[in-house]
Order: sequence, then structure tokens, then C-alpha cells
Amino acid sequence: MDLKSNEPFWLIKNGLINSYSSLHSDESCDVLIVGGGITGSLIAHQMIEDGFDTILIDKREVCNGSTSATTSMLQYEIDVPLSELIEKIGENGAVKSYQACAASILELEKLAKKLGSQAGFQRKTSLYYTTNKDDLTRLKLEYETRKKYGFGVNWLNAAEVQYQFGFQNSCGGILSELGASMDAFRFGHELLEYNQKRGLRIYDKTELKSVQYERGFNIVTTENGSRIRAKKTIYCTGYESAGMIPEKVVSLKSTYALVSEIDPAAFKSIEETLFWDTDSPYLYFRTTDDHRFLIGGGDEDFQDAQKRDKLLNAKEQEILNKLKKLNPNFEFVTDFVWAGTFGETKDGLPYIGEHSKFKNAYFVLGFGGNGITFSVIGMEMASLFMKKKKHPLSRYFKFGRD
Repeated sequence: MDLKSNEPFWLIKNGLINSYSSLHSDESCDVLIVGGGITGSLIAHQMIEDGFDTILIDKREVCNGSTSATTSMLQYEIDVPLSELIEKIGENGAVKSYQACAASILELEKLAKKLGSQAGFQRKTSLYYTTNKDDLTRLKLEYETRKKYGFGVNWLNAAEVQYQFGFQNSCGGILSELGASMDAFRFGHELLEYNQKRGLRIYDKTELKSVQYERGFNIVTTENGSRIRAKKTIYCTGYESAGMIPEKVVSLKSTYALVSEIDPAAFKSIEETLFWDTDSPYLYFRTTDDHRFLIGGGDEDFQDAQKRDKLLNAKEQEILNKLKKLNPNFEFVTDFVWAGTFGETKDGLPYIGEHSKFKNAYFVLGFGGNGITFSVIGMEMASLFMKKKKHPLSRYFKFGRD
């Protein structure tokens, strides 16, 4: 009998933290946020901070979409390395994007302290390593580039990686000083609960069905016929926005993740660090605050949820085989295995800003491995947008960028 859960670990670990009523009346507000995951929770927090009368809706239970499946590795490193991003979008945009991601980790730390969060925010270092000698030149260039622009990094050779972490087939890597991890599912719930007490109106199991555009406001009709009159609508719908936006801005991917049984002694050598490698797709892993090993990878192009989930057993074995090559001494006993879907953009950057087809609206879509840190940047950007001000990253995160 297979007793392993195919539900995301965070759902089982946390259970039903909070549940909200669905909408059954007509409402009005300054800002309507569509999507109640970690992104919507962060943007709602910012809107309440700025004094806007705000409503948040989600078609599911809040935080039960991608937020329940995330591994919550908080890194300033974007899926596209800094040296490559400079070639794609130029020095100014690339460096500022990396700097903004670094600042967002510190901002999350402040916010977690302010809320008295129980989501286990923990500062960690981050190792970007390779097991492929052919990638060493590219990885060393990335190290020199980050060092040039003031990011706190050290180069570890193969022997140093093995000594510190026990990896037997690493060829070297970049150790970054700044990284973190948390339970984003719990943190999203904490943000919503905190801001509900400050006036945020939350309606889950409330699906947007249509939008009527008027001069200076929108009228959103929900699945059950309730209407919301909003001066601005902010879409925080993640990869599901691919079905809304007419042009293709994102490629959907399936990723697979495993969590081990609790073992306080087994993973001491990696507890203070996040890990990801140069492979495509890359392997990524960390420990959790309750002493489990969390590892993911095996990304595939997304077709549908049924086909994605049929690969769970094969992907579990594929990921564990890679781990065994890295360190045969890790005793990984799988407790949970699940699949999630995410969006990947051509430059690794999010889409945050206006879209010509959606009046009186903004999008905050934190695609890629940096979804949470991009969403924190989105807080500042949305705040400025609402005040009719510009943000220096808008040109790099906008729709229609080259």
C-alpha cells in the first residue's frame, strides 16, 4: 500500500488555517484584487497600507493554488543568470532586477517580524553549483559578474563544496550570502488574517466571470451573479493568466517536489543553505523548519493536470537518483510527493503593469523560480501605479517588451 501523499506538503502540514465566505451581494471598492495566493496577499497588504478600500476574491480556498505547491526558496538569483540577463536586456535593467530581488528578501524579513509570523522565515545562504565541467566557465563568469556589481558571493571549488556539504560530484559553485526560506502557504494566510482586521474584505470560492469596463471603474460579475464596482482591478492570477492574456507571454511548466520524513540529524550539513544546479531543468533543494529534506525538479512542458500527475512516481525516482549521485550518504525516505504548475518567461522576469486589453487594471504576475520575491517588488510597483507614479523597473517588466 502506498501511503505517500500526492497533495502538496504545505496543505497537509498546515491544514485549513482560515476559510472565508463566498460573495453573495453587490459591493464596491477602490481596489479589487483577483487571486488570493501569496501574490494577492502581499498586494492586498500594500493596498491596505496605502489606505485603499480593498476587496480580494479567489475562485478556490485562499492560498490553495500555486502557493500551496511552492518550495518557497527565496533567492535574489533569477532563473536567467545575471551575466546572461545583461546580454538580453542590458546592464541597467539586469542589475536593478537582481538588486530588487535582493531587497525583497530583506523586505519579507521585516514583514514577517512585523506580523509575528509563524511561517518559519529563515535567512540562509544559497549555493548555485554545477556537476558538469562544461558549465564551469559559464558559472565562473556568473560569479565574476555578481562580484563586480556588489553581490555578496564566494567561489567554492569542488573540494570546498564536498567539505562543506558532502557533494561528491560537484565541480564547484557560487555561494551567495543572501537567501531565505519560509512556509509561503502559512505566510499568505497570516497576511490575509492581519489585513482583514484592518478592513480587507476577503471572499473565497468566488470566481470572476466577466468584466464591464466603464470610464474610471470596472464592474466585475462573479459566477453567482454578484457584482463588484472597483476603481482599479489588480490581477494576481499567476500562471492561470495565460488563459486571459491574448498573446503568449509565458510557457507553462510542470515541476515535481518531494519531502522526506522528519530527521533532525540526517541533513545537518545543508540546513543553512539553499541549493540549485546549472542543469536544465535544474535540481533544487533545501531543508524545512521541521527538519525535512525538500527537493524538486524534473520540469516538463505542461499539458494537463492528469498527464502531469501520472508522472509522479517516475519523477520521484528521477529526482532521488540525482540526489544519490550527489551524496550517496543522504538517507531520503519520501513522505510527500506532488506536482505543481508554474510559468516561465523568455527572460526570467515577471510581468507587472498595465495591459492594453484590460482597462482600469494592473497585473502582478511573478513567474519563474522567483515568484515570491517578484511579488514583493510588485507591492512597491503597484503602490506607485495607484499614485500615478513610475517605477524604474516598469520598462523591463511590462507587457510588449522586446
